[in-house]
Amino acid sequence: MTIALGCIADDFTGATDLASTLVKQGMSVIQINGIPKQPIALNEAEAVVIALKSRTTPVEQAITESLEALQWLLNQGAMQIFFKYCSTFDSTDQGNIGPVTEALMYALEETFTIACPAFPTNGRTLYQGHLFVGNCLLSESGMRDHPLTPMRDANLVSVLDRQTKGNVGLIPWTTVNQGVTAIQDAIKKLKQDNIQHAIVDAITDQDLINIGHACADLKLITGGSGIAMGLPDNFRRKKSVGNSEAHFPLNLPGNTAVLAGSCSLATIEQVATARKQWPAFPIDAISLADNDRLVDEILQWSEQHVENSPILIYSTASATEVTHIQSVLGRAEAGEMVEVAMGKIAQGLLERGVRKLVVAGGETSGAVVQALGVNAMEIGPEIAPGVPWCRTLGDPNILLALKSGNFGDKHFFLKAVEQLK
Repeated sequence: MTIALGCIADDFTGATDLASTLVKQGMSVIQINGIPKQPIALNEAEAVVIALKSRTTPVEQAITESLEALQWLLNQGAMQIFFKYCSTFDSTDQGNIGPVTEALMYALEETFTIACPAFPTNGRTLYQGHLFVGNCLLSESGMRDHPLTPMRDANLVSVLDRQTKGNVGLIPWTTVNQGVTAIQDAIKKLKQDNIQHAIVDAITDQDLINIGHACADLKLITGGSGIAMGLPDNFRRKKSVGNSEAHFPLNLPGNTAVLAGSCSLATIEQVATARKQWPAFPIDAISLADNDRLVDEILQWSEQHVENSPILIYSTASATEVTHIQSVLGRAEAGEMVEVAMGKIAQGLLERGVRKLVVAGGETSGAVVQALGVNAMEIGPEIAPGVPWCRTLGDPNILLALKSGNFGDKHFFLKAVEQLK
Protein backbone atom coordinates (compact mmCIF):
# COMPACT_ATOMS: atom_id res chain seq x y z
CA MET A 1 0.00 0.00 0.00
CA THR A 2 1.40 3.41 -1.00
CA ILE A 3 0.25 6.40 1.01
CA ALA A 4 -0.21 9.85 -0.48
CA LEU A 5 0.55 12.10 2.51
CA GLY A 6 3.02 11.32 5.27
CA CYS A 7 2.71 13.42 8.42
CA ILE A 8 4.98 13.92 11.42
CA ALA A 9 3.38 15.55 14.47
CA ASP A 10 5.42 16.80 17.41
CA ASP A 11 2.88 15.67 20.01
CA PHE A 12 0.00 13.22 20.31
CA THR A 13 -2.90 15.67 20.52
CA GLY A 14 -1.55 17.58 17.56
CA ALA A 15 -1.47 14.32 15.62
CA THR A 16 -5.16 13.60 16.23
CA ASP A 17 -5.97 17.23 15.44
CA LEU A 18 -4.29 16.86 12.04
CA ALA A 19 -5.76 13.42 11.40
CA SER A 20 -9.25 14.71 12.17
CA THR A 21 -8.80 17.60 9.72
CA LEU A 22 -7.76 15.22 6.94
CA VAL A 23 -10.68 12.88 7.69
CA LYS A 24 -13.12 15.78 7.39
CA GLN A 25 -11.62 16.53 3.98
CA GLY A 26 -12.33 12.99 2.80
CA MET A 27 -9.03 11.16 3.33
CA SER A 28 -8.77 7.81 5.08
CA VAL A 29 -6.24 8.25 7.89
CA ILE A 30 -4.40 6.11 10.42
CA GLN A 31 -2.46 7.58 13.32
CA ILE A 32 0.61 5.71 14.54
CA ASN A 33 1.89 6.55 18.00
CA GLY A 34 5.66 6.63 17.93
CA ILE A 35 7.99 5.33 15.24
CA PRO A 36 6.79 1.86 14.22
CA LYS A 37 9.06 -0.92 15.42
CA GLN A 38 7.03 -3.67 13.77
CA PRO A 39 4.84 -3.96 10.65
CA ILE A 40 1.54 -2.08 10.87
CA ALA A 41 -1.46 -2.87 8.67
CA LEU A 42 -2.26 0.40 6.92
CA ASN A 43 -5.31 -1.12 5.20
CA GLU A 44 -6.61 1.50 2.75
CA ALA A 45 -5.06 4.51 4.48
CA GLU A 46 -4.34 7.43 2.17
CA ALA A 47 -2.55 9.40 4.87
CA VAL A 48 -0.54 8.31 7.89
CA VAL A 49 0.19 10.56 10.84
CA ILE A 50 3.11 9.56 13.07
CA ALA A 51 2.70 11.06 16.52
CA LEU A 52 5.96 11.87 18.30
CA LYS A 53 6.57 13.31 21.74
CA SER A 54 9.23 15.69 20.43
CA ARG A 55 7.84 19.16 21.12
CA THR A 56 9.80 19.67 24.33
CA THR A 57 12.55 17.05 24.07
CA PRO A 58 16.18 18.10 23.52
CA VAL A 59 16.69 19.42 19.99
CA GLU A 60 18.98 16.60 18.83
CA GLN A 61 16.53 13.98 20.05
CA ALA A 62 13.64 15.71 18.29
CA ILE A 63 15.66 15.80 15.05
CA THR A 64 16.67 12.13 15.30
CA GLU A 65 13.12 10.93 15.94
CA SER A 66 11.68 13.13 13.19
CA LEU A 67 14.18 11.82 10.65
CA GLU A 68 13.37 8.23 11.63
CA ALA A 69 9.68 8.97 11.15
CA LEU A 70 10.44 10.59 7.79
CA GLN A 71 12.33 7.54 6.57
CA TRP A 72 9.49 5.21 7.59
CA LEU A 73 6.95 7.35 5.73
CA LEU A 74 9.12 7.51 2.62
CA ASN A 75 9.45 3.74 2.73
CA GLN A 76 5.64 3.58 2.54
CA GLY A 77 5.74 5.67 -0.63
CA ALA A 78 4.65 9.03 0.84
CA MET A 79 4.41 11.59 -1.96
CA GLN A 80 4.53 14.65 0.30
CA ILE A 81 5.58 15.25 3.91
CA PHE A 82 3.75 17.43 6.43
CA PHE A 83 5.46 18.50 9.67
CA LYS A 84 2.72 19.45 12.11
CA TYR A 85 3.19 21.57 15.23
CA CYS A 86 0.83 23.49 17.48
CA SER A 87 -1.30 26.38 16.25
CA THR A 88 0.34 28.50 18.95
CA PHE A 89 3.83 27.66 17.57
CA ASP A 90 4.87 26.14 20.92
CA SER A 91 8.66 26.22 21.03
CA THR A 92 11.62 28.02 22.53
CA ASP A 93 14.24 30.24 20.91
CA GLN A 94 16.36 27.10 20.44
CA GLY A 95 13.61 25.08 18.73
CA ASN A 96 12.32 22.56 18.15
CA ILE A 97 10.31 23.75 15.14
CA GLY A 98 13.12 25.41 13.19
CA PRO A 99 15.84 22.76 13.66
CA VAL A 100 13.47 19.87 12.87
CA THR A 101 12.21 21.68 9.77
CA GLU A 102 15.73 22.23 8.45
CA ALA A 103 16.71 18.62 9.16
CA LEU A 104 13.68 17.39 7.19
CA MET A 105 14.45 19.82 4.34
CA TYR A 106 18.02 18.57 4.11
CA ALA A 107 16.94 14.92 4.10
CA LEU A 108 14.39 15.63 1.35
CA GLU A 109 16.83 17.80 -0.63
CA GLU A 110 14.27 20.62 -0.45
CA THR A 111 15.45 24.25 -0.41
CA PHE A 112 12.20 25.97 0.54
CA THR A 113 9.17 25.43 2.72
CA ILE A 114 6.41 27.38 4.43
CA ALA A 115 5.32 27.73 8.05
CA CYS A 116 1.66 28.45 8.79
CA PRO A 117 0.25 27.46 12.20
CA ALA A 118 -3.02 29.39 11.71
CA PHE A 119 -6.29 27.68 12.75
CA PRO A 120 -9.07 30.31 12.51
CA THR A 121 -11.76 27.90 13.76
CA ASN A 122 -9.96 27.84 17.11
CA GLY A 123 -9.09 31.54 17.04
CA ARG A 124 -5.50 31.28 15.75
CA THR A 125 -4.85 33.74 12.92
CA LEU A 126 -1.73 35.17 11.30
CA TYR A 127 -1.46 38.75 10.07
CA GLN A 128 1.76 40.49 9.01
CA GLY A 129 3.60 37.52 10.44
CA HIS A 130 2.09 38.03 13.89
CA LEU A 131 0.15 35.20 15.51
CA PHE A 132 -3.10 36.08 17.26
CA VAL A 133 -5.02 33.96 19.78
CA GLY A 134 -8.55 35.25 19.61
CA ASN A 135 -8.33 39.04 19.75
CA CYS A 136 -4.92 39.28 21.37
CA LEU A 137 -1.37 38.68 20.28
CA LEU A 138 0.17 35.32 21.15
CA SER A 139 2.55 37.12 23.52
CA GLU A 140 -0.41 38.53 25.45
CA SER A 141 -2.36 35.25 25.63
CA GLY A 142 -2.21 32.46 28.18
CA MET A 143 0.70 31.02 26.19
CA ARG A 144 2.87 33.79 27.62
CA ASP A 145 3.18 31.77 30.83
CA HIS A 146 3.20 28.23 29.42
CA PRO A 147 5.26 26.13 31.87
CA LEU A 148 7.40 24.50 29.14
CA THR A 149 7.23 26.76 26.07
CA PRO A 150 6.38 30.32 27.15
CA MET A 151 5.66 32.38 24.02
CA ARG A 152 6.72 35.99 24.59
CA ASP A 153 7.10 37.02 20.93
CA ALA A 154 4.11 37.04 18.55
CA ASN A 155 6.22 37.87 15.48
CA LEU A 156 6.78 34.42 14.00
CA VAL A 157 9.24 35.73 11.42
CA SER A 158 11.59 36.71 14.22
CA VAL A 159 10.80 33.58 16.28
CA LEU A 160 11.62 31.25 13.39
CA ASP A 161 14.63 33.33 12.39
CA ARG A 162 16.15 32.69 15.83
CA GLN A 163 15.62 28.96 15.40
CA THR A 164 16.97 28.48 11.88
CA LYS A 165 20.14 28.89 9.85
CA GLY A 166 18.25 29.73 6.65
CA ASN A 167 16.65 33.05 5.82
CA VAL A 168 13.04 33.66 6.84
CA GLY A 169 10.55 35.71 4.83
CA LEU A 170 6.84 36.52 4.84
CA ILE A 171 3.93 36.01 2.46
CA PRO A 172 1.49 38.66 3.75
CA TRP A 173 -2.27 38.41 3.81
CA THR A 174 -2.61 40.98 1.02
CA THR A 175 -0.97 38.37 -1.23
CA VAL A 176 -2.77 35.35 0.26
CA ASN A 177 -6.11 37.10 -0.23
CA GLN A 178 -5.48 37.23 -4.00
CA GLY A 179 -5.61 33.44 -4.25
CA VAL A 180 -3.56 30.43 -5.29
CA THR A 181 -1.66 31.94 -8.23
CA ALA A 182 -0.55 34.96 -6.19
CA ILE A 183 0.73 32.69 -3.43
CA GLN A 184 2.63 30.55 -5.95
CA ASP A 185 4.17 33.68 -7.50
CA ALA A 186 5.23 34.85 -4.03
CA ILE A 187 6.89 31.49 -3.37
CA LYS A 188 8.85 31.76 -6.64
CA LYS A 189 9.98 35.29 -5.74
CA LEU A 190 11.12 34.25 -2.26
CA LYS A 191 13.12 31.36 -3.71
CA GLN A 192 14.82 33.77 -6.12
CA ASP A 193 15.67 36.01 -3.15
CA ASN A 194 17.39 33.11 -1.34
CA ILE A 195 14.67 32.72 1.29
CA GLN A 196 14.38 29.19 2.70
CA HIS A 197 11.39 29.62 5.05
CA ALA A 198 8.22 31.68 4.63
CA ILE A 199 5.74 32.52 7.35
CA VAL A 200 2.38 32.68 5.56
CA ASP A 201 -0.48 34.85 6.82
CA ALA A 202 -3.99 33.37 7.10
CA ILE A 203 -7.12 34.71 8.76
CA THR A 204 -9.85 32.53 7.21
CA ASP A 205 -10.32 28.87 6.34
CA GLN A 206 -10.37 29.81 2.66
CA ASP A 207 -6.91 31.33 3.08
CA LEU A 208 -5.68 27.99 4.42
CA ILE A 209 -7.28 26.04 1.58
CA ASN A 210 -5.66 28.35 -0.99
CA ILE A 211 -2.27 28.03 0.71
CA GLY A 212 -2.58 24.26 0.69
CA HIS A 213 -3.46 24.26 -3.01
CA ALA A 214 -0.50 26.55 -3.75
CA CYS A 215 1.92 24.15 -2.04
CA ALA A 216 1.05 21.08 -4.12
CA ASP A 217 4.59 20.80 -5.49
CA LEU A 218 6.54 21.32 -2.26
CA LYS A 219 8.19 18.20 -0.87
CA LEU A 220 7.71 19.50 2.68
CA ILE A 221 4.99 21.63 4.26
CA THR A 222 5.00 22.74 7.90
CA GLY A 223 2.25 24.24 10.01
CA GLY A 224 -0.81 23.63 12.13
CA SER A 225 -3.59 21.28 11.16
CA GLY A 226 -5.63 24.02 9.46
CA ILE A 227 -3.40 24.19 6.41
CA ALA A 228 -4.08 20.50 5.77
CA MET A 229 -7.59 21.42 4.61
CA GLY A 230 -6.25 22.21 1.14
CA LEU A 231 -3.97 19.19 0.69
CA PRO A 232 -6.40 16.34 -0.14
CA ASP A 233 -7.65 18.20 -3.23
CA ASN A 234 -4.09 18.24 -4.59
CA PHE A 235 -3.93 14.46 -4.47
CA ARG A 236 -7.43 14.07 -5.92
CA ARG A 237 -6.38 16.11 -8.93
CA LYS A 238 -3.60 13.57 -9.39
CA LYS A 239 -6.14 10.77 -8.75
CA SER A 240 -3.93 9.56 -5.88
CA VAL A 241 -6.79 9.47 -3.33
CA GLY A 242 -10.55 9.10 -3.33
CA ASN A 243 -13.18 10.62 -1.07
CA SER A 244 -14.03 8.58 2.01
CA GLU A 245 -15.79 8.99 5.35
CA ALA A 246 -14.67 7.55 8.66
CA HIS A 247 -17.35 6.05 10.85
CA PHE A 248 -17.26 3.63 13.74
CA PRO A 249 -19.61 3.04 16.67
CA LEU A 250 -18.96 4.78 20.00
CA ASN A 251 -21.05 2.35 22.06
CA LEU A 252 -18.09 0.36 23.37
CA PRO A 253 -18.95 -1.31 26.70
CA GLY A 254 -16.98 -0.09 29.68
CA ASN A 255 -16.55 2.86 32.00
CA THR A 256 -15.44 6.42 31.23
CA ALA A 257 -12.71 8.61 32.73
CA VAL A 258 -11.08 11.97 32.04
CA LEU A 259 -7.40 12.63 32.74
CA ALA A 260 -6.45 16.31 32.57
CA GLY A 261 -2.79 17.27 32.73
CA SER A 262 -2.80 20.53 30.80
CA CYS A 263 -2.57 23.81 32.70
CA SER A 264 -3.91 25.92 29.83
CA LEU A 265 -6.69 28.40 30.52
CA ALA A 266 -9.11 26.37 28.39
CA THR A 267 -8.47 23.17 30.33
CA ILE A 268 -8.71 25.00 33.67
CA GLU A 269 -12.24 26.08 32.70
CA GLN A 270 -13.12 22.59 31.47
CA VAL A 271 -11.97 21.02 34.73
CA ALA A 272 -13.95 23.56 36.77
CA THR A 273 -17.10 22.77 34.76
CA ALA A 274 -16.72 18.98 34.97
CA ARG A 275 -16.00 19.05 38.72
CA LYS A 276 -19.52 20.32 39.28
CA GLN A 277 -20.95 17.24 37.56
CA TRP A 278 -18.65 14.30 38.31
CA PRO A 279 -16.48 12.88 41.10
CA ALA A 280 -13.05 14.50 40.80
CA PHE A 281 -9.59 13.91 42.29
CA PRO A 282 -6.88 16.64 42.14
CA ILE A 283 -3.17 15.77 42.14
CA ASP A 284 0.06 17.72 41.89
CA ALA A 285 3.74 16.88 41.69
CA ILE A 286 4.45 17.91 45.29
CA SER A 287 1.80 15.53 46.62
CA LEU A 288 3.21 12.80 44.38
CA ALA A 289 6.71 13.43 45.72
CA ASP A 290 5.48 13.31 49.32
CA ASN A 291 3.29 10.22 48.97
CA ASP A 292 4.58 7.25 46.98
CA ARG A 293 1.23 5.52 47.39
CA LEU A 294 -0.85 8.35 45.93
CA VAL A 295 -1.44 6.61 42.59
CA ASP A 296 -2.76 3.54 44.44
CA GLU A 297 -5.02 5.77 46.53
CA ILE A 298 -6.39 7.44 43.39
CA LEU A 299 -7.15 4.06 41.84
CA GLN A 300 -8.87 2.88 45.01
CA TRP A 301 -10.94 6.07 44.94
CA SER A 302 -11.82 5.42 41.31
CA GLU A 303 -13.26 2.00 42.18
CA GLN A 304 -15.83 3.70 44.40
CA HIS A 305 -17.14 6.00 41.66
CA VAL A 306 -16.36 4.85 38.11
CA GLU A 307 -19.20 2.31 37.86
CA ASN A 308 -21.81 5.00 38.48
CA SER A 309 -20.39 8.08 36.77
CA PRO A 310 -17.59 9.38 34.57
CA ILE A 311 -14.69 10.41 36.80
CA LEU A 312 -12.19 13.25 36.50
CA ILE A 313 -8.56 13.05 37.65
CA TYR A 314 -6.61 16.23 37.09
CA SER A 315 -3.30 17.93 37.73
CA THR A 316 -4.49 21.16 36.11
CA ALA A 317 -3.36 24.22 38.06
CA SER A 318 -3.02 27.98 37.69
CA ALA A 319 0.19 29.63 36.51
CA THR A 320 0.97 30.71 40.09
CA GLU A 321 0.53 27.18 41.42
CA VAL A 322 2.64 25.73 38.62
CA THR A 323 5.43 28.23 39.32
CA HIS A 324 5.43 27.23 42.99
CA ILE A 325 5.54 23.51 42.19
CA GLN A 326 8.39 24.04 39.72
CA SER A 327 10.34 26.11 42.25
CA VAL A 328 10.15 23.24 44.73
CA LEU A 329 10.81 20.30 42.40
CA GLY A 330 12.27 21.79 39.21
CA ARG A 331 10.48 22.36 35.91
CA ALA A 332 11.42 19.12 34.15
CA GLU A 333 11.15 16.99 37.27
CA ALA A 334 7.65 18.26 38.13
CA GLY A 335 6.34 17.63 34.63
CA GLU A 336 7.87 14.16 34.36
CA MET A 337 6.50 13.16 37.76
CA VAL A 338 2.94 14.03 36.76
CA GLU A 339 3.27 12.38 33.34
CA VAL A 340 4.53 9.11 34.83
CA ALA A 341 1.71 9.17 37.37
CA MET A 342 -0.93 9.79 34.70
CA GLY A 343 0.42 6.86 32.70
CA LYS A 344 0.19 4.55 35.73
CA ILE A 345 -3.30 5.82 36.53
CA ALA A 346 -4.42 5.11 32.97
CA GLN A 347 -3.07 1.56 33.23
CA GLY A 348 -4.89 1.07 36.52
CA LEU A 349 -8.15 2.45 35.14
CA LEU A 350 -7.94 0.05 32.21
CA GLU A 351 -7.57 -2.83 34.65
CA ARG A 352 -10.70 -1.56 36.42
CA GLY A 353 -12.90 -1.60 33.35
CA VAL A 354 -12.42 1.87 31.83
CA ARG A 355 -12.66 1.63 28.04
CA LYS A 356 -13.42 5.26 27.11
CA LEU A 357 -10.76 7.76 28.04
CA VAL A 358 -10.49 11.52 27.46
CA VAL A 359 -7.01 12.97 27.95
CA ALA A 360 -6.23 16.70 28.03
CA GLY A 361 -2.74 18.00 27.31
CA GLY A 362 -0.14 17.02 24.74
CA GLU A 363 2.48 15.75 27.19
CA THR A 364 -0.14 13.94 29.25
CA SER A 365 -1.64 12.33 26.14
CA GLY A 366 1.77 11.11 25.05
CA ALA A 367 2.46 9.62 28.46
CA VAL A 368 -0.93 7.88 28.60
CA VAL A 369 -0.77 6.46 25.08
CA GLN A 370 2.74 5.13 25.65
CA ALA A 371 1.82 3.65 29.03
CA LEU A 372 -1.16 1.83 27.51
CA GLY A 373 0.88 0.52 24.60
CA VAL A 374 -1.44 2.02 21.96
CA ASN A 375 0.43 1.66 18.66
CA ALA A 376 -2.13 2.88 16.13
CA MET A 377 -5.59 4.42 15.98
CA GLU A 378 -8.41 4.92 13.53
CA ILE A 379 -9.80 8.46 13.46
CA GLY A 380 -13.53 8.89 14.02
CA PRO A 381 -16.17 11.55 14.69
CA GLU A 382 -15.17 15.00 15.89
CA ILE A 383 -16.08 16.19 19.39
CA ALA A 384 -14.87 19.76 18.85
CA PRO A 385 -12.63 21.34 16.19
CA GLY A 386 -9.34 19.48 16.23
CA VAL A 387 -10.42 16.76 18.69
CA PRO A 388 -11.90 13.47 17.41
CA TRP A 389 -12.79 10.24 19.10
CA CYS A 390 -10.26 7.58 18.11
CA ARG A 391 -10.53 3.80 18.18
CA THR A 392 -7.37 1.85 18.89
CA LEU A 393 -6.22 -0.78 16.40
CA GLY A 394 -5.30 -3.97 18.21
CA ASP A 395 -4.93 -4.26 21.97
CA PRO A 396 -6.06 -2.59 24.12
CA ASN A 397 -9.47 -2.13 22.48
CA ILE A 398 -10.53 1.30 23.74
CA LEU A 399 -11.86 4.69 22.63
CA LEU A 400 -9.55 7.65 23.13
CA ALA A 401 -9.99 11.40 22.81
CA LEU A 402 -6.67 13.26 22.98
CA LYS A 403 -7.22 16.99 23.47
CA SER A 404 -4.71 19.78 23.07
CA GLY A 405 -4.78 21.86 26.23
CA ASN A 406 -5.98 25.00 24.47
CA PHE A 407 -8.82 23.37 22.51
CA GLY A 408 -12.53 23.18 23.27
CA ASP A 409 -14.98 25.32 25.21
CA LYS A 410 -15.67 24.95 28.93
CA HIS A 411 -18.18 22.16 28.33
CA PHE A 412 -15.77 20.03 26.28
CA PHE A 413 -15.47 17.12 28.73
CA LEU A 414 -19.24 16.96 29.15
CA LYS A 415 -19.75 17.04 25.37
CA ALA A 416 -17.24 14.26 24.82
CA VAL A 417 -19.03 11.96 27.25
CA GLU A 418 -22.46 12.92 25.96
CA GLN A 419 -21.40 11.96 22.44
CA LEU A 420 -20.74 8.41 23.67
CA LYS A 421 -24.47 8.04 24.33
